[in-house]
Amino acid sequence: MVPVYYGTIRNPPTRPLSECLLHLQAETAKLIEQYQPSATAIEGIFYAKNVKTMLFLAHARGVILAQCAKLGLPAYEYEPRRVKMAVAGFGGAQKEQVQKMVKTLLGLPEPPQNDAADALALAITHLHNRSSVNPASTI
Repeated sequence: MVPVYYGTIRNPPTRPLSECLLHLQAETAKLIEQYQPSATAIEGIFYAKNVKTMLFLAHARGVILAQCAKLGLPAYEYEPRRVKMAVAGFGGAQKEQVQKMVKTLLGLPEPPQNDAADALALAITHLHNRSSVNPASTI
């Protein structure tokens, strides 16, 4: 597995939600156009202690799923525990454990930032769940 690109799409905290979602949609479209993935993996819905955060994540998921559908890109959902199990071998793994395993599995020089590590872990999980994984697969 070789990572082609990873990072975080950021929005300023003062930007209204509608503009944040529009920015997320545009950046997602640019990344899909630039890297031409054959599929996308997205984290399944989970319960969060902070309802406001959970609602924002639900909006963001909707934007990403809609953009993938618009571009004909299949989207696969994986529950957080399944991702942690696939990457760290334990469904209750902490963020730091996932970051370290992503770093190790992909041969990265340093652990990726939390959100990027989660995205890479989702990609790794998807590759592990395909019927045949090519060792030279890119994520």
